[in-house]
Amino acid sequence: MPTHLILLAAGQGTRMMSDSPKVLHEVGNRPLFAHALAAADAIEVGQKVLVAGHGIAAVRRAAQAVDPAVTVVEQAEQLGTAHAVLQARAALDGAGGDALVLYGDTPFITGDTLQRMADARAQGFAVVVLGFEAADPARYGRLVMAGDRLERIVEFKDATADERAITLCNSGVVAADAALLMQLAAAVGNDNAAGEYYLTDIVALAAARGLTATAVTCPEAETMGVNSRADLAAAEAVFQSRRRAEVMENGVTLTDPSTVWLSADTVIGRDATVEQNVVFGPGVTVESGARIRAFSHLEGAHVGADAIVGPYARLRPGAELGNGARVGNFVEIKKAELGEGAKVNHLSYVGDARVGAGTNIGAGTITCNYDGVNKHHTEIGARAFIGSNTMLVAPVTVGDEAMTATGSVVTTDVPDGALAVARARQSNRAGYARRLMERFRAIKARQKEQG
Repeated sequence: MPTHLILLAAGQGTRMMSDSPKVLHEVGNRPLFAHALAAADAIEVGQKVLVAGHGIAAVRRAAQAVDPAVTVVEQAEQLGTAHAVLQARAALDGAGGDALVLYGDTPFITGDTLQRMADARAQGFAVVVLGFEAADPARYGRLVMAGDRLERIVEFKDATADERAITLCNSGVVAADAALLMQLAAAVGNDNAAGEYYLTDIVALAAARGLTATAVTCPEAETMGVNSRADLAAAEAVFQSRRRAEVMENGVTLTDPSTVWLSADTVIGRDATVEQNVVFGPGVTVESGARIRAFSHLEGAHVGADAIVGPYARLRPGAELGNGARVGNFVEIKKAELGEGAKVNHLSYVGDARVGAGTNIGAGTITCNYDGVNKHHTEIGARAFIGSNTMLVAPVTVGDEAMTATGSVVTTDVPDGALAVARARQSNRAGYARRLMERFRAIKARQKEQG
C-alpha cells in the first residue's frame, strides 16, 4: 500500500518578517516545502496533501508548479498540529495505507530516514515518530522511551524536571495508518499550557488503545527548521555544502567549491569542471567534459559535452549549447541554440537565434531581436563567419558559409556563401580634425570666461 503525504505548511512565519508565506522562501532556488516533497519521493507515495493557511493562494500556485498532483487544503485557524492534520481528512477519505506527516519548513529530512520510518511501520509499530539527539534540547518536546517502545511525547512547557533532562527530542515527523492517524488526531484535546491540539498526544492515545509506538532517529541536522532569515541563510549554507559534495562525488571538479552556488535541480556530468565563483540558477544541465569558467552565471540552460563557457559569461533561459561550443568572456546567450563547435567568444549578445555548427560570431556582435513590442528570430547557418561589431536586425537569415563584414548592420537576408557589407563608405577630410578640435577648445574657453 502506498504512503500518503501530509505536508503541514500553514504557518505565517512571523519571525521571517515577510509578507510571503514562510514555506515559499527558497533554499537552492526551490521553495522550502518542495524539499520535503522531494524527500518523500524515496518511498512509494500515494496522495500528497499540503495544508496551507497564510497566503494560501500563493502557496497553491507554487505547489501546483512544483507538483500538479499535490492537493492543497486550508487550515483557516492555526490551532495546533493535530488540528492541521485533520484538515487533510476529507482529501484522504477512504485512502488505504499509511500517512506520513512532514513539515514545509524542514527541508533536510532525507529519503533514507523516511524509508527507515516505513520499515518500522512494517515491523508492526502503530505509530512511528522521528526523533533526534539534540546538542541543546532547549524547548523541544521530549521522547520518553522504554526500550524500543515510545511511551509518550512531552512538550517542554508541560515536562517535569526529569523529563526535561532527556536529550532525545521530537522532530514532529510521524507515520501511522492513515485512518488511525485521523482517529487519533480527532481525539486530541487542548488541555495543555499552550491551549493547542498537539499531534504529539497521539502516542499516549495509541497506548491507551493497546497500540505500540516507537521512535526512529536521525542526525539533528536533518531536522533543522527555518523560522527566520538567519535560519534561511544557515539552511542555504547547509544545502550548498551538501550539493557540492554530491557533485564532486559524481566526478565533477570544483576548483574552489565554497564559491560555487548550485540549485536543487542542477545536473552536471562527470569530468566536467566548474571554476570559482560560478552561479547555477534553476534548470541547468551541463554535460560531461564541459568547462564552466570563473564568474559565469547560468540559468535555464543546457551545455553540451566538451563545451566551454566563460569566464564572465551569462547563459539565460533557453540557451542551448551544442557539443564543443564556446561562449567566452562578457557574452550573453538567451533563448538561442549554438550548434556543435560554434563560437561566440567576446563581448556579444545572441538572443532568439539559431547558430549553425562551426560558425564563428565575432566580438561585439548583437542579434537585434526586440523592436519594442515583439521579439524576432535570427537564423545563422553552418560554418558562417560574422564579423566583429555586426548588428543582425531580426528577423534575418545568414546562410551557410556566408560572411558579414566588420561593422555591418545587416537588415536583409544573406545567401549561402555570400559576403554582406552593410556600412557607409569611409571618407577622409584632410586637416579637418585639427580645425574641429581648435573650434571646440575655443567654445570651451568662452564658456569658462562667462561662467
